Amino acid sequence: MEYKDYYKILGVDKKASAADIKKAYRKLAVKYHPDKNPDDKVAEEKFKELNEAYEVLGDDDKRKKYDEFGENWKYYEQHGNAGGGGFDWGKWQSGQGGGRQQYEDMEGMFGDGGQFSDFFEHLFGGGFRSRAQQGRSRSRRGNDLQATMKVGLQDVYTGATRQIEVNGQKLNLKIKPGTYHGQVLRLKGKGHPGRNGGEPGDLLIEVELTGDGQFELQGKDVHMEVPVDLFTAVLGGKVPVAVPGTPLQLSIPAGTDSGRLFRLKGKGVPGPAGGSEGSGDLYVKVKIIVPKQLTEEERELFAKLMQLKK
Repeated sequence: MEYKDYYKILGVDKKASAADIKKAYRKLAVKYHPDKNPDDKVAEEKFKELNEAYEVLGDDDKRKKYDEFGENWKYYEQHGNAGGGGFDWGKWQSGQGGGRQQYEDMEGMFGDGGQFSDFFEHLFGGGFRSRAQQGRSRSRRGNDLQATMKVGLQDVYTGATRQIEVNGQKLNLKIKPGTYHGQVLRLKGKGHPGRNGGEPGDLLIEVELTGDGQFELQGKDVHMEVPVDLFTAVLGGKVPVAVPGTPLQLSIPAGTDSGRLFRLKGKGVPGPAGGSEGSGDLYVKVKIIVPKQLTEEERELFAKLMQLKK
C-alpha cells in the first residue's frame, strides 16, 4: 500500500492554515459530492479521499501525527515502541493514548463520510470510526436546498407572490415590500428529506434584485432618467416619473439643463416591511427632448426667439 499525500489530495501546501485547509476541502467536496455526480465512480472515490484527508488535516492532533510519521508510517507501525521513544500504536488504537478524538462531522456537511483507506486505518488505528459512521443509526436532519431568484423593482415596492416548483410540489412564495438584494427567504421543511426519521431541511432562496432595464440600482438607491420636453425645461413645469409603486410628479424649475440630477429622498427601494425608515433614495436625471418636427409657424417663432437673443 502506498503512502497517501493528504496535502496533495486537498491541493494545499504543507504550511497551509487550518482555515485554508477547510476552505479547500469544502470547495472540492461540493465539486465531487455524489449528489452532483450520480453513478460516477471516479468522483465517488475522489470524494472518499477528500473526506479521509480532511479527517486528518482538519484536526490539529491528527495532523501533527501525520506530519510526524508521514511516509515512514510503516516503520513506526512495526517499531513504534522500539527504544522507548516511538509512538505507542496499541494505546492509540484502544483510545488510551491521550489523543483528542474530535472529528469533523462529514455526514452533517456533505453526506455519508464513506470508508477510509488501509493507510488511514493503520495510521490512526483499525478501530477508528468517524462521527458520521458512528451516528448512522441516529436520525439526522435533511440538508438545506439553496437557490437564487431574480426579483424586479415593482415586486419590491408593492409586494408580490411567486409560484415555484420544488421536487414536483408547487409552492407560493411571498415577496414582501422592502425585500432587499441578498436577502435569504426561508421555506421551512422544503429542503432535502431527513434520514432515519429526522426532520427535513429548509429551502433557502437568495434574492437577486434587478433594475428592470430602465432603472439602475446602487444599494438601496434607484437611478433613472426622465424625458423632459424643451418647453418645460425652458419655462418650468411638472413631469411624471414612472417609478415602481405609486407614480410621482417631479417639479422642473425653469431653465433646467439636460443632465441635471434630482434627488427624491426616501423614494428608492423601500425599507423593511415596506416602511420609509431605512429606505433608499430615488435619483432622477433630466434628459431634454428636442422637437424633431416643427410646423412652419413654430419655425418662425423659434427664428424670432433666436433674433431676440442676438
